[in-house]
Amino acid sequence: MKLSVFYALAAAALFGASTPFAKLLGLDIPPVLLAGLLYLGSGLGLTVVRLVRDHGWKPAGLASSEWPWLLGAVAFGGVLGPVALMFGLTRTSGATASLMLNLEAVLTAVLAWIVFKENADRRIVWGMVSIIAGGAVLAWPSAAMQAHDWLGPLAVCLACLCWAIDNNLTRKVSASDALFVAGFKGVVAGLVNCSLALLLGSRLVDYSVLAPTLMLGFIGYGVSLVLFVLALRGLGSARTGAYFSTAPFLGAAIAIVALGEPVSLSFWAAAVLMGVGVWLHLTESHVHEHQHAPLTHEHRHVHDEHHQHEHAFEWSGAGAHSHVHEHAQVRHSHPHFPDIHHRHTH
Repeated sequence: MKLSVFYALAAAALFGASTPFAKLLGLDIPPVLLAGLLYLGSGLGLTVVRLVRDHGWKPAGLASSEWPWLLGAVAFGGVLGPVALMFGLTRTSGATASLMLNLEAVLTAVLAWIVFKENADRRIVWGMVSIIAGGAVLAWPSAAMQAHDWLGPLAVCLACLCWAIDNNLTRKVSASDALFVAGFKGVVAGLVNCSLALLLGSRLVDYSVLAPTLMLGFIGYGVSLVLFVLALRGLGSARTGAYFSTAPFLGAAIAIVALGEPVSLSFWAAAVLMGVGVWLHLTESHVHEHQHAPLTHEHRHVHDEHHQHEHAFEWSGAGAHSHVHEHAQVRHSHPHFPDIHHRHTH
């Protein structure tokens, strides 16, 4: 669990750092095109890493039943979400949109709990509320917010819902190769956002600007998304979404250190609220008798109480390894989280 929490917080830190570092690099690019290039850098960079790791191109390894989940995640998160947000930004203020984007984590958790039956006790709910409150305090503008009409905020809400659906659908394929899942999503989202930017009148950027933008996208979006998928594997959608909601705060903290920006009262208020929320999640203890249904899948694992199987190949018996393996039906009780082996009803 601790490693999965680290993945979630590291994903949030890298994503949150992308904005101040874009500012530090002086990237004067229209927002839609910047998002597209960052996504594209993510997808292309991860694809290169995967090619190097596998010594050439290899099949994704996704089961036929997993492709609909991944394609659905790409459609909602990489296509519909960005389009809805860009439409919303044309009809509402940036301050309003920034505050409303906190809805993503809330909707992610609601869908996880109600639709996908992910468990949550009061401690997790209050932790989520505290983290979201911290994000709201950090994003709350000093001046009064004014929306042009109701369509703008509604479109931003729709974007948040799309990304919430994306998060929950990605959870369904989180046991698969995280490099492929994140790379595939990055390429599609990058192409969609870049195409949208060009349709809106943006011009292509020079190589001197393109190179650092793609590199920032690879680290701030690509590596972050890989870590996010790994966190989904161990924590489930709601908890991962809650930890990832600390991204604005972590981004602000990085901006204070790297750019020397002033520390505001809202920053410290957000720090307290988010700290309480993360503490509530870290100190969760979820224990009850539960039954594991028979399951066949592939992911990196060690031989623990959930992985007791024979091998059709020679294995030293030490270290983590990956191969298709079966889980027999078993009933037992121990502390657990809604990871890839504990997606049972309560």
